[in-house]
Amino acid sequence: MIKKILKYAVISLVLLFMYVPILVLAVYSFTDASNIGAIHAFSFQNYVTLFTTPELQHMIFGSILLAFGSAAIATILGTTGAVGAFYSKKRVRNTLSVLNQVPVVNADVVTGFSICILIVVVFGVSKDTYIPLVAGHVVLSAPFVYLAVVPKLKQMDPSLYEAALDLGATPAYALFKVIIPQIASGILSGFVMAVTLSLDDYFVATYTKPATFDTISTYVVNATKGSQTQIKTALWALSTIIFIIVIVVELFINIVPSRKEKKEG
Repeated sequence: MIKKILKYAVISLVLLFMYVPILVLAVYSFTDASNIGAIHAFSFQNYVTLFTTPELQHMIFGSILLAFGSAAIATILGTTGAVGAFYSKKRVRNTLSVLNQVPVVNADVVTGFSICILIVVVFGVSKDTYIPLVAGHVVLSAPFVYLAVVPKLKQMDPSLYEAALDLGATPAYALFKVIIPQIASGILSGFVMAVTLSLDDYFVATYTKPATFDTISTYVVNATKGSQTQIKTALWALSTIIFIIVIVVELFINIVPSRKEKKEG
């Protein structure tokens, strides 16, 4: 009994420290306060400013486009890499697994700076082309897609692919009709993670983005250094919206598969 109480107490404290700061920010996003402090009145002005300021609209649209575009490329690369490694020999599979861990544990500032040196300095590609920025976010996200897909591959019967080939299916047909449906939930999780990483990234974007473009992270950092109070408080509203979207997506990803399993069971 005491162990259960301690367990629930620890979980409650962890949740408290994780979510209370975000909830406080969400409350302030619905007020007219210019700083975290006394609340004079509730207001939707922050949300009005967020959706009516051209500068903020451009930043949000550009960040979302970058996140989904780079996540799509990262998902393709991460999935094909995971499938290829899964059906490779043990030595190749282990080597690819170790190599995939390097970008995961490597500091983002090192990744961003090295990509900038390679693409911009060595290859001479201009930052204005957005190629360094997209490449940086793909390198940042693809290893996490790989890690999301591998467990689903391990849960799958490895003989399904060979069985499909024996029955006359082409390798491409077997991949898209047999393997992909089996690991679809892992691919979706990897894609969502890639989108989140792109929206959250600051260091890679700082080194690789065009001078006239800002992602959400770089814009927030620059805005907090400025004196435009309306812009700062509008970012509270943006943070609240992002948090709500993340909660909804996570609930969808976790609840829908469990319901399907119950129906099949």
